[in-house]
Amino acid sequence: MIQEQRKKSLTDFFLFLAETLGELLRLRNNRHVSSQVVMRQILFTGVEALPLIGFIALAIGGLTIMQGYAFLSNFGQGIWVHIILVRVVVSELSGIITALVVIARSGTAISTELGNMVVSREMKLLKSFGISPVGYLVVSRILGVMVAMLVLTLYFNIIAVLGGWLFSQFFNHLEFRAFINDFLAVISLSQVLMSLIKSIVFGWIIALTASYQGMSVRQASTEVPQRTIKAVVSSIFAVIIADITISWIFWMFS
Repeated sequence: MIQEQRKKSLTDFFLFLAETLGELLRLRNNRHVSSQVVMRQILFTGVEALPLIGFIALAIGGLTIMQGYAFLSNFGQGIWVHIILVRVVVSELSGIITALVVIARSGTAISTELGNMVVSREMKLLKSFGISPVGYLVVSRILGVMVAMLVLTLYFNIIAVLGGWLFSQFFNHLEFRAFINDFLAVISLSQVLMSLIKSIVFGWIIALTASYQGMSVRQASTEVPQRTIKAVVSSIFAVIIADITISWIFWMFS
């Protein structure tokens, strides 16, 4: 019985994925995709999350410098610790931390909103008007979250670098221009590209998973929080697997 339910859930997910990809492939001529919904999603996921992301990035950049300097200075490498560790933040931490924040804010919101729309029969109402719920609600949200994730990750990297430089002043009074020049000399194009690819993939995973769980609600409103929890757990698991996979691919070809 449990195996049959898992098979059915997996089948339903791949059918949902195929329908979503079909709507995306004809995006240019897709009248169901709403630019207004996309912009609202970017506003909620991206703009409204800037203060929280900025605070976390500043803290991560500063604390990484402080802890790294305390350790590496014993080996005579303290002067380089801000460059090395900020490089790690940009390559690995920025994407995954931003993704966790987006899951907590936007992933839960998307799943809850779509689940409530199913319960209130708004999905059937859209279909009665000839509007595809997947195109209008899901694809629009996927695009919005992907754009927001890309912007938030870039923002995280910038604030983390600035935070690293600010905290490095407690140990070495290094000019900002020298700090940036050393940082640009260390970081490579492949690392920047990896960070950007991760942000886009993470955005896709979060929005797709949250939308699927939200639209999987049947009739009872009690299913909504259950599906939201599943969306969070599934998104975190999938994002971590994607992070490891992308890092491994870039490591293999670097």
